[in-house]
Amino acid sequence: MRIFEYMGKELFSRFGLRVPKGRVVTTAYEAAWVATEIGSVAIKAQVLSGKRGKGGGIKFADTSAEAKKAARELLGMKIEGHTVEKLLIEEKLHIDREFYLSVTIDGGAKKPVIIASSQGGMDIEEVPENKIVKVHLDVELGIHPFIARNIVRRLGLDVGSRQGKELLNIILAAYKIFQEKDAILVEINPLVFCGEKIIAADAKVIIDSEALFRQKDIPYIEEQTEAEKLAQDLGISYVELEGDIAVMANGAGITMSTLDIIQRYGGAPADFMDVGGGTDMEATAKALEILLAKDPKVIFINIFGGITRCDDVAGAFAKVKKEHGIPVPVVIRLVGTNQEEGRRILREQGIEAYTNMDEAAAKAVELAALVPAGSL
Repeated sequence: MRIFEYMGKELFSRFGLRVPKGRVVTTAYEAAWVATEIGSVAIKAQVLSGKRGKGGGIKFADTSAEAKKAARELLGMKIEGHTVEKLLIEEKLHIDREFYLSVTIDGGAKKPVIIASSQGGMDIEEVPENKIVKVHLDVELGIHPFIARNIVRRLGLDVGSRQGKELLNIILAAYKIFQEKDAILVEINPLVFCGEKIIAADAKVIIDSEALFRQKDIPYIEEQTEAEKLAQDLGISYVELEGDIAVMANGAGITMSTLDIIQRYGGAPADFMDVGGGTDMEATAKALEILLAKDPKVIFINIFGGITRCDDVAGAFAKVKKEHGIPVPVVIRLVGTNQEEGRRILREQGIEAYTNMDEAAAKAVELAALVPAGSL
């Protein structure tokens, strides 16, 4: 279970980490009042999304009037399917350096791992490998000061300096949070150096849902987006991801395979959507509308028809195209029950269905690459 940034920072404070001075608000008037008290502020939408900054969810203000205006723009907006209902108003930091620090679980090694870098403020995947420090820990032994000191040195800091000592304590505290709060991820990005102070400018914490019964001080957070709730009501398994190729398939196995094969060809899936077996034409049409609402670059439909009939899927596609229009390229692989009738319906819509999943996935990735970034 993910928690909001402001909750993560409250948690950090309890464990001795320094965070920016700030307050959570729900109205533009409150934002103006807090800005009057603090001065120059950062106004940050509180949503459970990793693309908040890129989605316009962070603004800055030097006056209460600017803060009020920015808050009005942010409240109610949607970021990756999440509606902004709360804002974190906090002091604007004067940053000298940005670092990255996280504690998470390495599934392959089956161990906790500390990941750190002197290049923070960006996705860790974008940082060159030689600029990343990774240290696996024994789950029974945990972390010791000598391990943290080694990380500090590898990041280029003097462990005897004031900043080196403070970073050492932050690493130890981050692991303590990870362990005591049953976390899957504790991430600070960026961890900023402001003069002699080191401040957690952001907080991303994910708690193991199976351990929530032990964490009475952490409120349950509903993570589903509106689209995910709608899909659930339709009996469709749907999870939003961060890519640009919308996916629909029938069955958990084939859906996972579809995501894997898209990534193998260099693409990025925008979702996991399993319409299951026996989904009727109306539900399939609504599922397509959910995919379109994310503004993908391409839609990839991968159906191996058993209980799910190929002609129903094709008919749903034709229905949505007629009633709402489909403004993006669509690649369809259609094999199984009533496949010839399904292909006939698709031909009438100008689409020739694939029978080979690899060929269809490669085409979807190829088409997505032809759409310029930010054009949708």
